[in-house]
Amino acid sequence: MIDPYDQQALNDLRDWQQRMRQKPTLLNRFTRQLQARLNAMLPEKLHRVLTATIQKMVEGVLFGSQHTTRQPVQVGTLAEREAQVRARIRSYRNAAAVEGGATGAAGFLLGLADFPLLLGIKLKLLFDIAALYGHDVRQLSERLYLLHIFQLAFSSQHTRRETYRQLAEWPATGATATAETFDWRQFQQEYRDYIDLAKMAQLLPVVGAAVGAVANYRLLAQLGETAIMAYRLRWFAEAPEPPSDTSPALLPE
Repeated sequence: MIDPYDQQALNDLRDWQQRMRQKPTLLNRFTRQLQARLNAMLPEKLHRVLTATIQKMVEGVLFGSQHTTRQPVQVGTLAEREAQVRARIRSYRNAAAVEGGATGAAGFLLGLADFPLLLGIKLKLLFDIAALYGHDVRQLSERLYLLHIFQLAFSSQHTRRETYRQLAEWPATGATATAETFDWRQFQQEYRDYIDLAKMAQLLPVVGAAVGAVANYRLLAQLGETAIMAYRLRWFAEAPEPPSDTSPALLPE
């Protein structure tokens, strides 16, 4: 008999999967087309520079964090693990809010510095969550899984559906994925497009501090919830004796 906590977690996972599978709405398609037009206005050289910069930034965090993250937790129920996960999310969420408020209050130049600082906080949170679910981030496939979670949290519905499919088919996806084949350009464009509106007002005087704190708080909360659902996918798929009705729910469209 499935544990009541696990059953509720499974129900919540199914609801989340349905949202991830939804086709883009008319508004989603319009927004995506608008963002594509805006990106097309940028010089190709700038796109290459942005892609290379974010790639190096992310790879630097991924390399450093794997040496400072705790060892994978080997024992514990889903409820016990997720109690620790939610505590870590609260801690990182509060830290991100303080960081966003500080850089927003400091003006334009430090407001720009919020981007790499917040990126580092987000990725470090994912490393801690992975370890709490029992996954070893020293393995390349696990770090690539983190990047897919990140992209799932901060992308358009069109990209979200494809990214969800890749996660739902893990470890088959991870068996062929490499840092070289990862689409870094799509990664940086989707991330920038997603957070531009949320973060742009942070650069304004007076209101920048409040906007930065609230935006960072919400972005970390969203990333945390996405990570929980992504690791529940693997938790139920890899369970020694998964509920008999689990498998259909874990299959992509």
